Amino acid sequence: MAYTFFHLIFFIFLIPLCSLAQNNGRVPLGSILTANEASNPWLSPSGDFAFGFQQLEDKDLFLLSIWYHNIPDKTVVWYVNSSDSVPRGSTVKLDAQIGLVLRDPQGFQLWSTNAISNQLDHGFMNDTGNFVLKGRDNSSLWESFSFPADTILPLQELETGSVLNSRHSETNFSQGRFSLRFLDNGDLVLTARTLPNTTYDDVVYYDSQTSKPTNTSNSGYRLVFNRNGIISIVTSNNQTEQIGSPTLFPPVSEDYFRATLASDGILASYYHPRNSTGNQNWTVLWSKPDDICDTAAAATGSGACGYNSICNLVNGRPVCECPDGYTLLDPNDKYGSCMPNYTQSCGEVEQGTAGELYDFVVINGADWPRSDYQVMTPSTEVGCREACLHDCFCAAAIFRNNTCYKKKLPLSNGWNSGVLNPVAFLKYRKSDAPPGIEGSSSRPKDRETLIVVESVLLGSSFFLNILLIVAACSGFYLIYKKNIVKSHPNGETNLRYFTYKELVEATNGFKEELGRGSFGIVYKGELQISSKSSAIAVKKLDRVAQDTEKEFRAEVNTIGQTNHKNLVRLLGFCDEGQNRLLVYEYMRNGTLSSFLFTTPKPSWKLRTQIAMGIARGLVYLHEECSIQIIHCDIKPQNILLDDYYNARISDFGMAKLLVMNQSRTLTNIRGTKGYVAPEWFRNTQVSAKVDVYSFGVLLLEIICCRRSVEDIESVEEGYAILTDWVWDCFQERRLDTLVENDSEALNDKTMLERFVKVGIWCVQEDSSIRPKMRKVSQMLEGIVEVMVPPCPSPFAS
Repeated sequence: MAYTFFHLIFFIFLIPLCSLAQNNGRVPLGSILTANEASNPWLSPSGDFAFGFQQLEDKDLFLLSIWYHNIPDKTVVWYVNSSDSVPRGSTVKLDAQIGLVLRDPQGFQLWSTNAISNQLDHGFMNDTGNFVLKGRDNSSLWESFSFPADTILPLQELETGSVLNSRHSETNFSQGRFSLRFLDNGDLVLTARTLPNTTYDDVVYYDSQTSKPTNTSNSGYRLVFNRNGIISIVTSNNQTEQIGSPTLFPPVSEDYFRATLASDGILASYYHPRNSTGNQNWTVLWSKPDDICDTAAAATGSGACGYNSICNLVNGRPVCECPDGYTLLDPNDKYGSCMPNYTQSCGEVEQGTAGELYDFVVINGADWPRSDYQVMTPSTEVGCREACLHDCFCAAAIFRNNTCYKKKLPLSNGWNSGVLNPVAFLKYRKSDAPPGIEGSSSRPKDRETLIVVESVLLGSSFFLNILLIVAACSGFYLIYKKNIVKSHPNGETNLRYFTYKELVEATNGFKEELGRGSFGIVYKGELQISSKSSAIAVKKLDRVAQDTEKEFRAEVNTIGQTNHKNLVRLLGFCDEGQNRLLVYEYMRNGTLSSFLFTTPKPSWKLRTQIAMGIARGLVYLHEECSIQIIHCDIKPQNILLDDYYNARISDFGMAKLLVMNQSRTLTNIRGTKGYVAPEWFRNTQVSAKVDVYSFGVLLLEIICCRRSVEDIESVEEGYAILTDWVWDCFQERRLDTLVENDSEALNDKTMLERFVKVGIWCVQEDSSIRPKMRKVSQMLEGIVEVMVPPCPSPFAS
């Protein structure tokens, strides 16, 4: 009993002592934090700042960071630039040999401070927000202030050569497009890039002009953020030049301060009450530049917003918008590029059908002043519009001051000009008319017809009027009925309904076979569309359940509602007795399979563009179309190439057509050997991650120009299974072996390594580790940084 009482007293006194120890800022060697909800951070003595793992929107991802701990929103002020997020179970350890070490759940090192010293004694989380590694003599061996992310804090100084990088978005901490650079000449500049993680196309959109070419002894050499929240550049002769002009000076004792380069490219200084109550936010003291929509415009790059976007200045911040007919390439990146919702074809325009195919969205005040390829002056507004309509290269035209500026895609440096009063004409395909826009070219003719009919009625006898009315109604009814049957059999899509006889005639009795697949045979045909003959591909389905007509049409309509430039377009179908056929647009350059595995290899640039196109198409199927579509059979044979070698995914939506008589489960589909995700064989729930796995295999094939499963003779050479061989080469740092004799790929090792790492992430056996297709697409395009992947198979040696 006395023993128990002694321990109780001991713990009563020990608990406050432990709490005190955790809040003195000192971190002993060997200390470890684990990325999970229960992880307690390392706090500064006052508790103002914390070092540890912050949970992100994706609850299984965490950010190693430093943040303001005593305010509700836990504002992050520093994070590891080389790894924007880490999975649950990752650890950071204060190692006696190299300092802080970040590892993933498998123990693979992701980042370290590399503070190699036998003098390391402890870590210290300072009340200034600076995490310091201390030596035995209390010297500083490494500190976070020397490696800023997107924020600087009071008492932090930057030497020339220092860089801050914006994050991708408020919730995505991967590197964004904007940087703050303190140049060696003493200038503090803000720069924008076309893409993150690149070192080219830097456009300076703010310059402190603190370099002195004629008197270098008076140039800036140090940036100082003082206790009062004032940021200044100190010159070589100890003069100061203040950055920003605050209109008020909040008391230091009552407020926190920071300066952050935001994801929209604005450098701003903020303050926040220390004793925050309610939902108080950070308040802006000053910001630079004054008008980023104007100053970020340059001959190269996309401007303050992404390509094809329009920049509007609202309260000093850029607001980026996609014009009608365009959508964000990445819906999670509101400052990113916009993509057109249609594919333009010169072949169509050359046939003289431009007026039937295209029309314009008119936007008053918008301009993309750096995208001109032809200037016409003098011109009229009507002439400008017509010139763009009949020019297959023209995506938009700007009319101002009696001058017409014709523009190609992508459109750059878009903004709303309140002074020049331009009128923008954005071309769109009528079949892809933006919501709320009437795209039919027949309406003016309809109005003319009505006027003629009214004139005849007024000048004729009553009896003739009756006959004319009956005849007109009958004619309109028959035309309407025909259009309904032909173009809208279910009132839901623009799919055309074909009779079996029509398709027999179009294919010349199914004479020319294009290929055979899991779903049937594909034949080439010719069809009259808009008074000209167009090639089509007709797929005869031979494995579709025959007793589910209603469900078949429902699934076909789902396919017909898809609209993306990286998908093969479904034109119509036939559902006549036992005959079920699908009619697609014809892709002249055939399958990726016949294109990829040839000698000589296709160019590296074209292969990477094809890979990114496939990824975008899968993002659309998984996340952007009205009903999620899981392909279930991604392989080179199901990727077609159009006239311009753009990748087009085919056979999407077919999986459901095959299993409509199987209670709508996908458990019996197995895809194609070499591309099948492991979960198919584990009797587990199948998700869109099966397509991610198949895409990963396909990506590695595109990189290496090798099939996923080689013949048995290749076993001796060690690459019978492509995924295994790629992992071995990646581990052994032999990436050049993957693309042997491909000089173009070897000269682009940064992209090569990025693509290989993305491929390995996609083919992870554990589906929960695989990224979603949206992140895959972002990683391929360099928007999101790619971490080092673990071994794809947890059972591999």
